[in-house]
Amino acid sequence: MRRHLPATVAAVTATALVGGLGADVRSRWYADLDRPAWEPPGWAFPVAWTTLYGLIAVASGRVLDRAPAKERKAFARALGVNLTLNTAWTWLFFTAKQPRWALAEILLLQASTLDLARRAQHVDPVAHDLLAPYAGWVGFATALNASIARRNR
Repeated sequence: MRRHLPATVAAVTATALVGGLGADVRSRWYADLDRPAWEPPGWAFPVAWTTLYGLIAVASGRVLDRAPAKERKAFARALGVNLTLNTAWTWLFFTAKQPRWALAEILLLQASTLDLARRAQHVDPVAHDLLAPYAGWVGFATALNASIARRNR
């Protein structure tokens, strides 16, 4: 019953790699930003994202394995949109150096993430639970992005 897992692992890995290419946390621009004291330490981000990407891949594979054909196609499209938004955020924030644009984009990512969790709940409650930390982290990242955008007008 794990026939979709290789595809979801590949999609999530591609997301992580392409997104990672756009992230430069060592740049002078990022170092000079006024960031809130509650921002996690730099080492926490790759640890969190590695875990979350694993959860996304497993949850999505479970949904795609269990969903009827029509729902499977709709979930696969929603996952593609979500992973594209996930990747785009790093490029807007770090490469384009546009925290406000990134904030607008991450609000779309949050809506997309909540939609994925909703779709998963309908098909496989375990998959929904696996996506819950992703939704929580994106919510936290949205608050962090909003704080940075506000502090750095």
